[in-house]
Amino acid sequence: MRLVVQKFGGTSVANAQRIMAAARRAIRTKQEGNRVIVVVSARGDTTDDLIELAREISEQPPAREMDMLLSTGEQISIALMAMAIQTLGERAISFTGAQVGIVTDSTHTKARIKSISTARMRQALADGQIVIVAGFQGIDENWNITTLGRGGSDTTAVALAAVMKHDAANGEAGASSPGCTDVGCEIYTDVDGVYTTDPRIVPEARKMEFISYDEMLELASVGAGVMHSRSIEFGKKFDVPIQVRSSFSDVEGTWIVPEAEWMRDVVVCGAALGRDEARVSLNGVPDEPGISHRVFAAMADNNIVVDMIAQNVGSNGKAAIGFTVPGDELPNVLTVLRPLVAEWGASIEFDEQVSKVSIVGTGMRTHTGVAERMFAALAAAQVNMKMITTADIKISVLVSRNDGIRALRAVHQAFGLAQPPSALDPRLSAFGQKKPLAESRKTMADSRLTALTQQLASMEDIVVSDVLLATDQGRITIFGLPDQPGCCSRVFQAVAAAGIVVDMIVQNLAGGRTELSFSVPQADLDRALTVTREVVGTLDATTRVAADAGIARLFVHGVGMRTHTGVARLMFGALAQRGINISMINTSEVRISVVVDEARGDEALKCLKEAFHLT
Repeated sequence: MRLVVQKFGGTSVANAQRIMAAARRAIRTKQEGNRVIVVVSARGDTTDDLIELAREISEQPPAREMDMLLSTGEQISIALMAMAIQTLGERAISFTGAQVGIVTDSTHTKARIKSISTARMRQALADGQIVIVAGFQGIDENWNITTLGRGGSDTTAVALAAVMKHDAANGEAGASSPGCTDVGCEIYTDVDGVYTTDPRIVPEARKMEFISYDEMLELASVGAGVMHSRSIEFGKKFDVPIQVRSSFSDVEGTWIVPEAEWMRDVVVCGAALGRDEARVSLNGVPDEPGISHRVFAAMADNNIVVDMIAQNVGSNGKAAIGFTVPGDELPNVLTVLRPLVAEWGASIEFDEQVSKVSIVGTGMRTHTGVAERMFAALAAAQVNMKMITTADIKISVLVSRNDGIRALRAVHQAFGLAQPPSALDPRLSAFGQKKPLAESRKTMADSRLTALTQQLASMEDIVVSDVLLATDQGRITIFGLPDQPGCCSRVFQAVAAAGIVVDMIVQNLAGGRTELSFSVPQADLDRALTVTREVVGTLDATTRVAADAGIARLFVHGVGMRTHTGVARLMFGALAQRGINISMINTSEVRISVVVDEARGDEALKCLKEAFHLT
């Protein structure tokens, strides 16, 4: 029998009428022959109201007591949902996170799930009841109530789907019902799916039928507010297909599934704008092993999630490290880093008036000229770029907050995202409709259940799948490029016109000028240097361009790379212990990339494999 986990957000249970509507949907799903688990959020603005009430009592309320307070919002919702289902003639039972056995770590207000017991849920399902679970909450090993932070109810829903599928399929001790290998998760919200961008900003944005886990992870990390990254990490890690759909209609939503072959023909699937960003730049730090590790270890120790990281090539023994953090974390960041900056005789700059515009698509792996096209669109819109980072399937650019909306609209139009992919490429006219979902279920059937079950004991730990080394590229570095709209675009237009493929790109502001580095194939390095010098010479005669053929690029792939604050610390720390200096850094949801000297490449690969237990 199929199991369906349905999650209803705050707007979906905001009043009695909406609770009754959600209850009818759950009952209808059960009557169609499914077992049903319902996860609910706090009603409407309840959580915000509780936070405001706490701050009327204390300017800095204790995190433990905040968890005790905020968890009450979901308790109200589950009780009302159970009453609604029972009023409509169906059997239901409600559980708090503690009652259902959601065990987390002890990081109050943003705890991570360690394990979930399925016995009580499976017993209730076997008795023919609809199970209702409070989202957003759990308990630690000392029985303290914890909350999961932003997007916590989504995370609860997908985690329950994962554990019910894999733990039950392997026969948990004491289980009273058979396992269910066919599990789906439906996220009900006030929108009817995942759009190519925010339709409130770009009215012509288009709803997608399917999107891969990696694409959704990247979009969620860069500002798409439909789902939180942690819930998608669960979906990818445990092969749970997720459908985002509307609470207020029966329209088919968007399926989030494993990557299908046809998706790679779509160059860019979506764009997003992250408005609440703050840029921090550490200028004049020592260009030596261990510096990056100390910076990001300090951040990790304070549970600060870093987003974009742009470290450029050092010069004269000094380097600059730029990164972004959520705007509300900036005071903590400055408190943490100022002692280090003072120790190094460096300086720290920050800018709270920035936004991040990003494009995402699996097709970036096989299509060239994507960055050049994005930068040209921004230049045409007179948008200046303050920072650039690239990843496997994502390009992010930091811009002034006042330019954010204009930048998003420009890139959305540049890639024709308002049009369905088949309108841009006739080969995609036959999407296969349900084929991606069928492929997802086949993938699930082929999963290594033993390995997955072992992961259930530490559900939200990072999963590093591989560490790779590449020595087939060289690097071009531009020192002191004018910080003006269009300068970077002209560089990449010239490189693209020469038929040279660009891979890794890092741009960072330092001392009022831009430092830009990018990698190209070794065979094209000399031509890239010539082309770059020619175009830079027309922009500013004082700008210096250099090439380096002796670089090695290391890629750490996995799930939860950015949201786990300790990943960068472990990676950079392992390299620092070997005395290996990092000259470039790039980050994303699924990959962290660094550049080191080619002579140390094999050693760096070995030490990272050891650090992540891949030997």
